[in-house]
Amino acid sequence: MRIDRSAQLKALHLHGMAAAWQEWQIEFNAQHKPVMPEVWLDRLIVAEQADRQARSLNYQLRVAKLPHHRDFIHFDWAETPLEQARIEKLATSGFMDQANNLILVGGTGTGKTHIAIALAIAAIHLGKRVRFYNAVDLVNQLEKEKQLGKAGSLAKRLVQIDAIVIDELGYLPFPQSGGALLFHLISQLYEKTSLIITTNLNFAEWVQVFGDEKMTTALLDRITHHCDILETGNDSYRFKHRKKNINQEKP
Repeated sequence: MRIDRSAQLKALHLHGMAAAWQEWQIEFNAQHKPVMPEVWLDRLIVAEQADRQARSLNYQLRVAKLPHHRDFIHFDWAETPLEQARIEKLATSGFMDQANNLILVGGTGTGKTHIAIALAIAAIHLGKRVRFYNAVDLVNQLEKEKQLGKAGSLAKRLVQIDAIVIDELGYLPFPQSGGALLFHLISQLYEKTSLIITTNLNFAEWVQVFGDEKMTTALLDRITHHCDILETGNDSYRFKHRKKNINQEKP
């Protein structure tokens, strides 16, 4: 009776080994050369390790809930006032090891979200756990959590990961009760989980979002403690590119 070792390996959830075993069988049948057991065993182990790393990476990319893929390969450094070397240093994710924060401040279309997502993806490739939220969606989730009598459960989950991206803070207002919930969440994450925040508001304008001056001051005190602040400017390079393309299309 012929034993289907590939099926056995798959049944044990050793998918990397199963694929490598099938490849090795094809090679062996073609070459008919004896191979020491240690040789193919090492090959199977290496294949399983690589498969598990790839599966883990894909899983972390899915649970991060990134709205789309962005990287620095396609980032136009000529259109930003930011220093490439400084961003590349942040992409090593060292700031997450100390639970430091990063705030990207600038106008619409200046690359804030692109940089935030690219940093998140770079971190995931380095084994970090990241979660992306639109600011309003995060507040809505905190409001719903409170209504269900489960306040604090999201914070308990987020404190276990390396970085939270809060995108578009200030683009849309939310109720003062939501601002208080966001303040409470950030307080619980303080010095435990890194925050990457993108916003179109300077710090003096944050009170417009949170509604309470004292709470906003306390919030900024926590966020900006151990924090890099990057200003991306106010000139939208997306708008400039569209304008340039329109001008080129004109007869």
